[in-house]
Amino acid sequence: MPEPSLKVDHARYVVTLDPERRIVQDGAILVERGRIARVGKAADLADARADRVIDARHLVVTPGFVNGHMHVSYAHPVRGIFPDDQGSPLKHVFDLQAAMTEEEEYHATLLAILELVKSGTVCFMDPGSTKFPDACLQAYQDSGIRAILGECVTDIEGPLRLPRHPTGEAAKRTAAFVEKWHGRLEGRLRAWAMPFSADTCTADLLRAAKRVADEHGTMFTLHHSSGPQARAQYQQRHGRRPTEYLESIGVLGANVNLAHVLGIDEAEIDAIARTGTAVTMCPVTAAKGGRGVPEHGRMPELLARSVRIALGCDSPNNSNHLDIVRTVNMAALQYKDARQDMRQVPAETALELGTRLGAQALGLGDELGSIEPGKKADLVLFDTQRPEWQALWNPINNLVYNADGRSVHTVIVDGRVVVDAYRQSFVDESRLFGKVQEIGERLQARTGITFPRSRWPIV
Repeated sequence: MPEPSLKVDHARYVVTLDPERRIVQDGAILVERGRIARVGKAADLADARADRVIDARHLVVTPGFVNGHMHVSYAHPVRGIFPDDQGSPLKHVFDLQAAMTEEEEYHATLLAILELVKSGTVCFMDPGSTKFPDACLQAYQDSGIRAILGECVTDIEGPLRLPRHPTGEAAKRTAAFVEKWHGRLEGRLRAWAMPFSADTCTADLLRAAKRVADEHGTMFTLHHSSGPQARAQYQQRHGRRPTEYLESIGVLGANVNLAHVLGIDEAEIDAIARTGTAVTMCPVTAAKGGRGVPEHGRMPELLARSVRIALGCDSPNNSNHLDIVRTVNMAALQYKDARQDMRQVPAETALELGTRLGAQALGLGDELGSIEPGKKADLVLFDTQRPEWQALWNPINNLVYNADGRSVHTVIVDGRVVVDAYRQSFVDESRLFGKVQEIGERLQARTGITFPRSRWPIV
């Protein structure tokens, strides 16, 4: 049954992200059958009737945000337990994830989705961290969010507790996952091929996973970083840089998205641009993890080569938050400081990374990322009746530099209002918070992975 028609009327601004990048003052949007039917001045849409009309006179409307790399399934119960002097928590993270039950993963996922939706994310890509998608299906369905999932596979032994299978079995599992999940929930679920990384997978498995993506008309992603040490190792082992190695074995291309992409050099940027490969960058994780963005970050160079780039929040164990607006802000700030040049990654470009460009990087650019007739009605309405929005002259600057996800007032996915004037109806929030706190206590007790709660005394 189609969603009721909807009209967003008299919006203070509609930031369309359309090809002309129009910002419509006193704007209106008509939604029919889950898609945008008309966009323009409120006066020009005065004749448009709808089952529901949202008075948006104090709201700024943007396309829904996409989160291109987001581990949703395991981190919330233990968010914040790792002290700054711990270093990389990855080993502990995967040990904790492996210990989770279906019921625990469902509640952790539900909390992640709650945080994502309420801060403006309408679509996320989980890079293979969900172990029990059947258990989590209800969370995807009830919340209305779009999700991109896959089964994490590896076939090389390593220090991290990752799912490992013989090469042939790993390839079959990848294909079976895509066949089972791709297109479910009326298309809101997508399934990709998701080998973990080139360091944990043989060339045969990477090629097999890419074939699965090609044959099923979907996409392929893996964690990918480079840097001087990795380049030296790959040159010795394969005679090529890491990104060149991926190209040489046939696993770059327009349906490939590489995550993180720190430490690549000019030759690797050439390989990415030449093959039409997309990337997802996680600026908050890079900063918090001390990854050396001035030395290793190449977002401006990738943008200059018209590479499709999405932004990701990564994990509550890494960035510690799932607020895509804060991530857009970091993308706008990070390279200004790293290059000591205020012209780097302007606010407008940063907003595109979270919307239009991000949707393109996830293979969804024809459906999402801008407010245009024919596109899916995925919209975020920001409340300007808040101190951080005052005074309002340039809505892009206010959104990127002043605001965060806490000013998200209403969220619409497929024409369905999933957050309505700050309220959602798919979960009892206080009960869920208590449940996830209990899960975190059980996980730490069960695994023995625990740290002092604070360097300062808690009395």
